[in-house]
Amino acid sequence: MKDLSILANRICDWIGKKPDLDVLTFVSIDADGSFVEEIRTYQQLWENGQRLAAWLKARGMHKGDVFGLVMENHPEFVDLMVASSILGTVFVPIDPRTRGDKLKYMLDFAECKGAVVANYALDNVNAAWADRAENWVLPLTAAEGKNAGESVAAVLSGPLPSPQLAIASTDAEAPMQMLYTSGTTGDPKAIMSPHSRHDEIPSIKGFDSFFLMFGLETVFSLTHANAQIVTLGCILTLGLRGVISRRFTKSRLWDITREYGCTWFNLLGGMITAVFADPPKENDRDNPVRIILSAGMPRAIWKNFEQRYDIKLAEFYGAAEGGLTFNPAAAGPVGSCGKAPPNMELRIFDEDGNESAAGEPGEICFRNADRSPPVVTYFKNPQASEKKTEGGWLRMGDIGHVDEDGWLYFDYRMGGGIRRNGDFVNPAFVEKVLSQIDSIDDAFVYGVPLPGMAPGEKEVVAAIVTGSRAPFDETEVFQVCRQKLEANFVPSFLQVVDEIPKTASEKPQERFLLDVFKIDADNVYARSN
Repeated sequence: MKDLSILANRICDWIGKKPDLDVLTFVSIDADGSFVEEIRTYQQLWENGQRLAAWLKARGMHKGDVFGLVMENHPEFVDLMVASSILGTVFVPIDPRTRGDKLKYMLDFAECKGAVVANYALDNVNAAWADRAENWVLPLTAAEGKNAGESVAAVLSGPLPSPQLAIASTDAEAPMQMLYTSGTTGDPKAIMSPHSRHDEIPSIKGFDSFFLMFGLETVFSLTHANAQIVTLGCILTLGLRGVISRRFTKSRLWDITREYGCTWFNLLGGMITAVFADPPKENDRDNPVRIILSAGMPRAIWKNFEQRYDIKLAEFYGAAEGGLTFNPAAAGPVGSCGKAPPNMELRIFDEDGNESAAGEPGEICFRNADRSPPVVTYFKNPQASEKKTEGGWLRMGDIGHVDEDGWLYFDYRMGGGIRRNGDFVNPAFVEKVLSQIDSIDDAFVYGVPLPGMAPGEKEVVAAIVTGSRAPFDETEVFQVCRQKLEANFVPSFLQVVDEIPKTASEKPQERFLLDVFKIDADNVYARSN
């Protein structure tokens, strides 16, 4: 019997039941504001996967080889997931906004032999691999440069391989993809995510019935573990019909739900506050959505959010490495991210390794219900893998607490990272860009929580010392940051100081900068949107 936790097997299984179901609808917004959609049926996913697997094989890709996926939410993203599952290769999803040294690191560390790249990200990938003639690059549509004349579009318009390729993926615990962590304390780590992880959520008792209640979903970036595992995994495992937006758009989110009759979608952190910050409209409650699955819903707006849009909120907590809690709609207290499912055990441990009492903060940790340690494997980093499950517990790196009834509350992220709009910002990348600007002599990047933000989220602040190399111009600094950094990494504020307070060992002292930071201060410059 074929293991259906392997994606290619799952698609084959659905072909035998409903091959022509429009399982995935990809929506983008045209220049005139109209919706442009692309459909994928199970039959199309299989046939496109076969064509792309044959192309990859012809390029010398074999079982276990690695390639990058650098694109937004295109239907070809899922086609390539199926192709990789057929061939037994490993794919690496990379946010197409990534550029420069970070992009080069992510491609090279994962040992990518090639990359499938959306045309709008081609320049970044070609620059990162300027010295790598041996690495192939396949654009979505025809383009100049590496492999000129070849494209995903050309492959998909070609014939099916004959005979069709057999499914080479046979071990559900073998890596399906490498999911990069956000890199809060250094270079991002690459999680070896197995095939079985992709359908893990809907297989948990209780979760399958939750997701089966709803027909259509909208999601955010497929390069994110949440969209990959929670949303896409549930769509394909349970046979739902999903609507996937090319990119997150708060201004058209509710219009999309109305157009396609979406009854369910999920949101993270800063997305939640962005949606709620949109000016109220007369038709806010006129939508088909019944439940929103959120992660990081601010307690202060929880009930107001439900009332404004006439929906119910379900809250969850988890990470790409594992661990999960769930607060079903109207089941647990407002502000809680839930309880662990039956197959997991949740504990809160203080700094000394003792279990924290109810109400007392500590690190959020999980283990399997049978007390066996979770398996986490970081690529080429056994030390980090061992540390992540030290003592037989999956250590989340987050601080939280439980109440008397065992409901979990997220407090804040451990370490020096900054969570903004659901992503963790690595200050080192921002500081590097700032340090290369002539008008800046020293820089330190930290986070400031502001009223109304989601729990654990912060705005990015760059404390800078202006220098003698060139006159300081805040407009120029923001412009350079926009050119060289991902959108969430661009500082929201520049805080000009005479010197950055540091310890004797030259470690910046964030608390002193926080003490004097004020949005309306003369030395603080806010980014214009």
